[in-house]
Amino acid sequence: MQLQGEAAAAPNTAVQTALRPAALAFHTTAAAHNIHLPPPPPRVGLISVGLRIIQQDGAAALFSGVSATVLRQTLYSTTRMGLYDILKTKWSDPNTNNMPLTSKITAGLIAGGIGAAVGNPADVAMVRMQADGRLPLSQRRNYKSVVDAISQMSKSEGITSLWRGSSLTVNRAMLVTASQLASYDQFKEMILEKDLMKDGLGTHVTASFAAGFVAAVASNPVDVIKTRVMNMKVEAGKAAPYGGALDCAMKTIKAEGPMALYKGFIPTISRQGPFTVVLFVTLEQVRKLFKDF
Repeated sequence: MQLQGEAAAAPNTAVQTALRPAALAFHTTAAAHNIHLPPPPPRVGLISVGLRIIQQDGAAALFSGVSATVLRQTLYSTTRMGLYDILKTKWSDPNTNNMPLTSKITAGLIAGGIGAAVGNPADVAMVRMQADGRLPLSQRRNYKSVVDAISQMSKSEGITSLWRGSSLTVNRAMLVTASQLASYDQFKEMILEKDLMKDGLGTHVTASFAAGFVAAVASNPVDVIKTRVMNMKVEAGKAAPYGGALDCAMKTIKAEGPMALYKGFIPTISRQGPFTVVLFVTLEQVRKLFKDF
């Protein structure tokens, strides 16, 4: 969904397939030569996209890139959660065991940025594996696994391709971690201070779902740009569809409007909400186990 309408936002210098019409690049040329480009395909929602993926590539396609997702979470989540807890321990008031919101945000920014840099290769592989089904059969990358994806990218595009879009990944992770972890701690403290609920499963689920919503709102624009930059196909001797994050953002807004940066928000919150709940509920249980031992 984040890649829908990208054709108009990422023009190329050669005539492309109907899946990627270069509307912007050929706007004046088409008018001059009386060329009529086909309109972009209608945008569809979450269920329609899911059904189309199943019809075209089978139900297993919904799990495309799952090996890359697992590796990404293993590298990214463990790094950021561990660093955040270390900083939280150092910066918390020893009497109340709490720290100011600004300190929480700062800790989240630092932890998220470092975690994203570590997990970026798996992130690029995940984006490409999930987007492969959009391409014509002749252009698909057909990565077998995250290891195969990283190996092929390193050989054909150079080792630096594994960190393509890393600035976006870092920015997104900083936003997600700062908004997610800081807001979780803040919501949890508010619930306990106002005595709305006791420190238990109900509090953890409520605070984590609210944190997931905040993280989704804060990160979706960067996520859309990150997905497009990571997925772009750079051919030898040809200009890249995007010159960078800012260029991608400007082309996307110009071609599709500002709300294009919130494409895929429903699946984002549908993923971010349950994921954040599972993340923090599990984390709280692990902390409890360690305290017991």
